[in-house]
Amino acid sequence: MPNDQHGEAPPAIPAARPHLGEEEIAAAVAVLRSGMVVQGPEVAAFEEEFTKVSGTAHCVAVNSGTSALQLALMAMGIGPGDEVIVPSFSFAATANAVRLVGAEPVFADIEPDSFCLDPDAASALVGPRTAAVMPVHLYGHPADMDRLGALAERHSLAVLEDACQAHGAQLAGRPVGSFGAAGAFSFYPTKNMHALEGGMVTTDDPQLARTLRLLRNQGMEQRYANEIVGANMRLTDVAAAIGRVQLGRLDEWTEARRANAARLDAGIDAASVVVPPVAPDARHVYHQYTVRAEGRERAIEHLREAGVGAAVYYPTPIHRLAPYAHLGADLPETDRAAGEVLSLPVHPSLTSGDLDRIVDAVNTLERK
Repeated sequence: MPNDQHGEAPPAIPAARPHLGEEEIAAAVAVLRSGMVVQGPEVAAFEEEFTKVSGTAHCVAVNSGTSALQLALMAMGIGPGDEVIVPSFSFAATANAVRLVGAEPVFADIEPDSFCLDPDAASALVGPRTAAVMPVHLYGHPADMDRLGALAERHSLAVLEDACQAHGAQLAGRPVGSFGAAGAFSFYPTKNMHALEGGMVTTDDPQLARTLRLLRNQGMEQRYANEIVGANMRLTDVAAAIGRVQLGRLDEWTEARRANAARLDAGIDAASVVVPPVAPDARHVYHQYTVRAEGRERAIEHLREAGVGAAVYYPTPIHRLAPYAHLGADLPETDRAAGEVLSLPVHPSLTSGDLDRIVDAVNTLERK
């Protein structure tokens, strides 16, 4: 790692740096002092304000992104006997949500450029039990919703968008989370905005939105008047208050991520590294800046020696994890990506000097 003029190494650049400032703390304290701490006015305001991101008529807040996926599937009537086509190159929650409602995930391969669900691969897997398709807008890049939407319409399939990494991403000017019957977002601390923990389901269907509100609250709209079997997956007002503060800065942070990504695109010229391409009509929000790197383990070691945080999302595809390995899926592009991908820092806290250090560290890989 290079030393500064005093002979000390500069601090390492973290792969991610969640923000939690005084404004978020003050908002949380105000809720605690109010006494309205669960499913109160802050949650309602957060839901209303998030419609500007999702472009949908309704948003339903829940306690995590995984809950958002699970409850959306339940509300859409997906359950035992059904199959849901999903990508394997994602976090396990994508498939876990399908299993949690009693349905079975069917793993399809990805497109090599976007790392998102390949519509042709998904089409080849449609069968008599297929009830839905769940594209993931991985790393903040939109999946090909035009082709996936056409596939779903052709076979009368429901579409649930896993937008947990894609707050504010768009395709041809249309926000992700508004293409399918529903979309799911996460507010985990490492996401582009967070609420400490939480999730949101987006939809234009008022009946689906009402069902989601029942499901998250023990199946009741009025206290003790349970209409259906539900769960306790409510969002706290403390989390919603923090989320509202973060939401107010999402556009600023997104543009910072996009500007940082542009600097990395322009500066990285290592022959062993492929920077992430972006589809012509896509607005990538860079939850992760994910490259392909030859000799990835050597690259990670070199970057860390240079003080640059690097992470791998995801080294083991879902279809190779213990709960799903028996399904025996053959996904060559997924396996190739899992062996090559490497995410570099792109978060809004990066300085110009940080970006120069990242570029220099990547571009000196061949000299090792």
